[in-house]
Amino acid sequence: MAKWGRILAPLLVLALAVGLRAADPQALSELRLRVFDTYQRLAPREYLPAPVRVVDIDDASLERLGQWPWPRTMLADLVLTLHEAGAAAIAFDVIFAEPDRTSPARVMTTWPDTAQTAALRELAAAGRLPDHDAIFAEALAKTRSVMGFVLTGGGGGAPPPVKAGFASMGPDPKRFVLRFSGAVSALPVLAEATKGSGSLNVMRESDGVVRRIPLLVADGDQLYPSLAAEALRVAQGAGSYIVKTVGAGGETGFGAETGVTEVKIGRVVVPTDGEGRLWLYDSGAQAERVVPAWQVMAGKADERVRGAIVIVGSSAAGLKDQHATPLNPIAAGVGLHAQVLEQALSGAFLARPDWADGAELLSVAVLGLLVLALFQIPRLPFTVSVALGLAAVAGVVGASWHAFAAWRWLFDPVYPAVTGIAVYVAASLPRFLQVEGEKRRVRAAFAHYMAPAMVERLAADPKRLRLGGEQRDLTILFCDIRGFTSLAERMTADEVTQLLNRFLTPMTDAILETGGTIDKYMGDAIMAFWNAPLDDPDHAANACRAVQAMRHRLADLNRDLVAEFPALGDGGIRIGIGLNSGPCSVGNMGSERRFDYSALGDNVNLASRLEGQCKTYGVDVVLSEHTLSAAGEQPALELDLIQVKGRRHPVRIHTLVDGAEAAEVAALRAAHAAMLRAYRTQEWDAVLEAVAACRRLPAAAGLQALYDVYAERVAALRTDPPGAGWDGVFEAQTK
Repeated sequence: MAKWGRILAPLLVLALAVGLRAADPQALSELRLRVFDTYQRLAPREYLPAPVRVVDIDDASLERLGQWPWPRTMLADLVLTLHEAGAAAIAFDVIFAEPDRTSPARVMTTWPDTAQTAALRELAAAGRLPDHDAIFAEALAKTRSVMGFVLTGGGGGAPPPVKAGFASMGPDPKRFVLRFSGAVSALPVLAEATKGSGSLNVMRESDGVVRRIPLLVADGDQLYPSLAAEALRVAQGAGSYIVKTVGAGGETGFGAETGVTEVKIGRVVVPTDGEGRLWLYDSGAQAERVVPAWQVMAGKADERVRGAIVIVGSSAAGLKDQHATPLNPIAAGVGLHAQVLEQALSGAFLARPDWADGAELLSVAVLGLLVLALFQIPRLPFTVSVALGLAAVAGVVGASWHAFAAWRWLFDPVYPAVTGIAVYVAASLPRFLQVEGEKRRVRAAFAHYMAPAMVERLAADPKRLRLGGEQRDLTILFCDIRGFTSLAERMTADEVTQLLNRFLTPMTDAILETGGTIDKYMGDAIMAFWNAPLDDPDHAANACRAVQAMRHRLADLNRDLVAEFPALGDGGIRIGIGLNSGPCSVGNMGSERRFDYSALGDNVNLASRLEGQCKTYGVDVVLSEHTLSAAGEQPALELDLIQVKGRRHPVRIHTLVDGAEAAEVAALRAAHAAMLRAYRTQEWDAVLEAVAACRRLPAAAGLQALYDVYAERVAALRTDPPGAGWDGVFEAQTK
């Protein structure tokens, strides 16, 4: 089930991702468009001087020439000035849908009826007063001018005049372009006077940003060009447009009718998306593109407009012709038409091929399957699979950016990348849960044996733990309360429990704080070891440090216990500790139903025997020569060469001196070594002299019982000499 889960879960995620991409909801489309915005911000279109100018009715022009709307006579002067300056075409990003209110016939309707105004009204009725719209129309008729209109979805309005023909190659383009049912057009007198008529429709995306501008729109059965397209046609003197759709001239959409592919305007071919829209390749605001209207009227703009296609419009905030673009949140609408013309003349186009959706869908599937396959390769390291998966994701992002930088193609890298990451998460989740499960099991298994920090280290890397047993060098500790059986007889069961809990807690803390592992509690006894399950190169030294800490904590504890438990008397609890180091088998020991993490072996048994010899030598710690040699420099004192029960070979044993300075320990070692030499050479008088000398040294304050042992042995050996072949080994009679 776990294996199939690692396959089915990411496959399900991948299937959902592919289905979502195929459905392409609005949120996903907006995300893709924002990625394309980012590409444009990273590499915007370079502005190159082009024969396109914006005559801007800006705030400065309004201040100098008067508020908008200006009289049509002033606009007529503007048109004629531009024409005389050599403008290739003049297009208006303005809709003149109503008569000029400054015309005499319109103005006098607000005048009072007097003899003087009556005469003027008679002249107006006879057509002998000037009409500003007619004057403007005469100026337009003398120039290569284009009038703007807006198509609407509300119905009504006179349809705009059609100034050019349309030829299509392939299916009817009206099936694909944006369609409307109404129009707001210029006055017929103005519309008929111009050489061209173009749509001002600038369509925002769902997030309010203009990224694609229609070159073609439709009203009913009539196709119309945009203002920019019409200005380009009029400037070239072309009579018609050629619209190519999928299925024409080798254009294919993989069996699907995906719409318009390009529009030919005179000698210029402009690629579009399926709805006949041009992708705006934003250059941002450029001062060189703009000529203020007041400068034109002042005759200061001739060189800048000569040979240029001129778009007349306004950037004034009060006129509210502003839009958000990938590079500018408040771009003037007239500037958008100018940018369309710049792209058409320079050939700087963005393109999203009609096969882009299919390619992105394929990349989603391929990338997801690749990431999934990496997680199914046996024994492939987790870090390698992650690195390869990230490399695949980075490859998709890099390919998308290269396509934009090299060919200006728009491909979405984010959704395939997110899908790859989602598949990675789904594929790695079972492994993560498995690892977390192992960590929980490790924590549960060792929380009572080891210090919390050690448990976390083991949980972070469960490979450190080899379950089922392994051979390791350990240092083993056994600790026991002296005379506990007789002590327990003088106490109630509750008192015994309380006493043990009070005793075991500080002893356990001392072991865990030095990296030890609690093997088990056996009544009043503790078994622990170091160097398993985590490696501890200093396990012998750490065990010695634990012993010293146990001594000190017991001394502190006894001060409280003698007052709480009268049965202890004045001496409190006395302990014996045995330490030994060597190879052991350590791991989970027991049955399939119940097991413990424990250590077994001859060296474990020796540690237990050494703990029992604390009574023999009157000390609280006995450690083997193996532990001492592994622990490095310690305040140790040799006790004897002993053959414990159950072992054939003798072992040299030691104890740890506590509470003495290094110099005092060194002095005791020298005197004690002299005693042992005399003892092993059967120089009994010398032994007793050395014992007396040792007793007087400060470091021997806690070792008087030890020297009593040697004094008693000398007395016994004098009575029953061991003979010439004696090797000084003491054979233990008890465990």
